[in-house]
Amino acid sequence: MELTLPSLETQFKSWKGCPLSEKANPVFGEGAEAASIMFVGEAPGEQEDKTGRPFVGAAGKFLDELLTSINLKREDVYITNVVKYRPPENREPTDLEKEQCMPWLKLQISLIKPRVIVPLGRHALGHFLSKTTISNAHGKPHKLTDGVTVFPIYHPAAALHNGGLRQALYDDFKALGEFLKGLE
Repeated sequence: MELTLPSLETQFKSWKGCPLSEKANPVFGEGAEAASIMFVGEAPGEQEDKTGRPFVGAAGKFLDELLTSINLKREDVYITNVVKYRPPENREPTDLEKEQCMPWLKLQISLIKPRVIVPLGRHALGHFLSKTTISNAHGKPHKLTDGVTVFPIYHPAAALHNGGLRQALYDDFKALGEFLKGLE
């Protein structure tokens, strides 16, 4: 049987390899199966846990606004997280939880084959560019392989907690939009 995104999601939903799965709902990801742009957050929050969909809470609404600012819609991209279950009390995911869920993200990337991966925040960034910080890397393209560029951006939730980052997010998305035009 050929592995597809839907069949991978079905396999994932029965996976119990991360203890978070005992108390949280799976949030696999959603969007275009052949998206050229993939957004990767850190972990689902409360609204995501309730709906089983990524980025549907306040940070998700802001992400939608940012996508619109560069003429993209959720349907045009693929959105997922490194950790596929909500950590209790919205705490940050542990290194072990990230490690346990990482094979699923790697499989999503291998099936979708995005040209641009946009890590949202430091937890997502750490997998792709471990030797830099989000404050140094955000808003700039970083070549990962011949066909894949990583374009880190602050997590939209960061701007909800720190209004000073709101403009940086708009600026980063504008830079992402310009970068994407150059790929066409």
